[in-house]
Amino acid sequence: MTARDFFYRASGSLRAPWQWIGFLLVALSAGLLTAGLAAPYALRVLSPLALSFWSLLLGLVVAHVVMVRFVDHGTWAPIGLSRRSAAPARLAVGLIAGSVGILMPSGVLLAAHWMRGEPATARYSWVHYAASLVALFLPQSLGEELLSRGYLFARTREAIGWPAALTITSIGFGLLHYANPGATPQAIVIVIIAGFFLGAILLLTRSLYAAWMAHFAWNWSMAALLHSTVSGLPALPPDYRVVSSGPAWLTGGAWGPEGGLAAVLGMTLCIGALVAWRRRAPRAAPFERIET
Repeated sequence: MTARDFFYRASGSLRAPWQWIGFLLVALSAGLLTAGLAAPYALRVLSPLALSFWSLLLGLVVAHVVMVRFVDHGTWAPIGLSRRSAAPARLAVGLIAGSVGILMPSGVLLAAHWMRGEPATARYSWVHYAASLVALFLPQSLGEELLSRGYLFARTREAIGWPAALTITSIGFGLLHYANPGATPQAIVIVIIAGFFLGAILLLTRSLYAAWMAHFAWNWSMAALLHSTVSGLPALPPDYRVVSSGPAWLTGGAWGPEGGLAAVLGMTLCIGALVAWRRRAPRAAPFERIET
């Protein structure tokens, strides 16, 4: 094996490990550069946490453009980011799957009195609260999807197959939440299962936009409609909040309803419905390869 063979395939494209490393280096560099340049101005209106988040998101966008267009000389279709992947029907599938996946089991828990509502003390309108959560969760969910199920997912899938890609990225997705307040082994395992859920939406719809919409709808539904904790992060909702009054293994406890086995059931039923839909829908073309 020559030095070139160590880095490149016979087709002339970089081997998968070097693409992964290159992607992460570009994302980190672009994110740090953005944070450094923007800090003197952005910190006047943003918290340090918000600045770091927006910088990371921009770094991930830059890394996708650099790796897909300038390193691989490829297209957006293998990532699930083509224009066709943004079709309204695919976005709707993601929104429905994300919202129903968490609201359905939460409704059952409320009906069984294993979750209950209690008064909240915040003094602003629900419309203001819900709109602020759209502004928060749309970019937050995009950043996590680009990191967990974007370029890295596509390269891993092409290198060692979609089952391995789904498993590796889902575990990584779960570990990203390890530092959240109140993280428990059960909560992290269920977040890993949520990674499989979102990855399955990506594979079934051929659209990262659909996975993004599912991720957004999942978080927004918990925070804006249930007024509950999201991944252990407390909220200050108006009017009321929904809290656990049953066993934490079922309701999620302090982590929020996505941390209980009821949420696993909701995700399982949604994916089952999507699989049935895919079998009846016209057969879509498989993901294209990144190489052209």
